[in-house]
Amino acid sequence: MNRMADKASVRVIVRGRVQGVYFRDFTRRKAAELALSGYVKNLSDGRSVEVYAEGKKESLEELVSHLKIGPTGAVVEEITTGYGDYTDNYSSFYIKY
Repeated sequence: MNRMADKASVRVIVRGRVQGVYFRDFTRRKAAELALSGYVKNLSDGRSVEVYAEGKKESLEELVSHLKIGPTGAVVEEITTGYGDYTDNYSSFYIKY
């Protein structure tokens, strides 16, 4: 069986009140719980966060469901999601500064 077949990547842009509300730390903790790799970073517009994650498809879908809500204090107005191929380029999930 091809183990890569059940793995994928996802790039998510979350817009709203998502900076200054511990959104990146929330995302990092959820991704670690789900054994995903990749990163989260604030975007320069001050209203968006970019998330790139890789791992099992079910875990990616679960992460996206958490991102739609976010941590206490966040107000998610819009989420854009694009799935892609698994690259195995990341050894862990981290916050990019």
